[in-house]
Amino acid sequence: MQNEKATSFDAPASFFDTIEETFIAITLGLMTLITFANVVLRYVFQSGILWGLEATVFLFAWLVLIGASYGVKKSFHLGIDVLLNILPKGARKICTLIACLACLTFAALLFKGAIDYWLPFIGKRAFLETNDIPMPFFLSWLKDVLNEGEAYEKLPRFIPYFALPLGMGLLLLRILQATWRILRNQQDLLIAGHEAEEMLEALDDKKDPDNEGKA
Repeated sequence: MQNEKATSFDAPASFFDTIEETFIAITLGLMTLITFANVVLRYVFQSGILWGLEATVFLFAWLVLIGASYGVKKSFHLGIDVLLNILPKGARKICTLIACLACLTFAALLFKGAIDYWLPFIGKRAFLETNDIPMPFFLSWLKDVLNEGEAYEKLPRFIPYFALPLGMGLLLLRILQATWRILRNQQDLLIAGHEAEEMLEALDDKKDPDNEGKA
């Protein structure tokens, strides 16, 4: 179980939580709005938003990648903890830390791979554009920075592709935070496990004082 006392390592957590939660809500809202508008235009006006499908695909990619890191922070990811639950406390913590090390290694490799994949799109491939998404007017200054002064007709690909390094960077941060909490005995497992069931049982005990001391 997590301790409510904040640590210095978790100090930026609320800042990142606000950004992620707001971003996830905005992304879902935009996906819903674009899809709904496309349906109405298609079946009522026999028209449609040309760039709607591509924009929805990119928004969904952002939602999944950002949501993965947020899931680690909030322990939304599920895992098998049958073996861990039968181990003594010390052995369980060691196994959990080994799992944390494996996850940190995997996340670090993903982050490096994401950076390596994305960097060319702000370098020698900066001219590459999306297929249909129009270039917003407020980003027109990018042509002088990355495209040798030639105006972009469509949104450059490095903008939607930035979901990769951002999502993997946040995932690495979240796993680091979880590992730190486990080291400080503020969290038992890296995954949700049976914490949800324990919370419900604790809530039932508060509602029914007669259950205290049972089980």
